[in-house]
Parts: sequence; structure tokens; C-alpha cells
Amino acid sequence: MDFQRPQKHSLTLKGHRTSVSLEDDFWFAFRDISEELNRPINDLAAEIDEMRGEDCGLASAIRLFVLNDLQDRLTSDDPVV
Repeated sequence: MDFQRPQKHSLTLKGHRTSVSLEDDFWFAFRDISEELNRPINDLAAEIDEMRGEDCGLASAIRLFVLNDLQDRLTSDDPVV
């Protein structure tokens, strides 16, 4: 396991540029999920941004999204891809 500092990654949410600080492992997993869903990463990030509460930052919400996706895969009957 390679522990890293978060890196800034650029996103565009509803026409506005922003960045999130995520570890590369989370960023790559988030990008992979968006590709599997056949959705642009900016659209998926905008949806997560809309769903998160005021007490949760966007980077944390993306990490939780990635974690929930992994947990769903581990508990489903479908094999993990």
C-alpha cells in the first residue's frame, strides 16, 4: 500500500471550475466508476455535489461515494469486475 498526499484534481460543476483534493487511488477509482456508468466525471461529481450535506465537503463526498460503490460490489451477487 502506497500512502500519498491528496492531489488537486480539476472538475467543472454546472459550468464552474473547481478542484478537489483526493488521493490518486480515490481519483482513479472515481474515474473508473464514471466510465463504467458511461457518465462524464463532471456530471457524476455534480450529482454527488447536489446530494451532499452542508457538513460534508465535496472531496469527502466523493470518497464516500467510491467506498459505497465498493461495498455494494462486495455484497452483491455479481462478481467484482
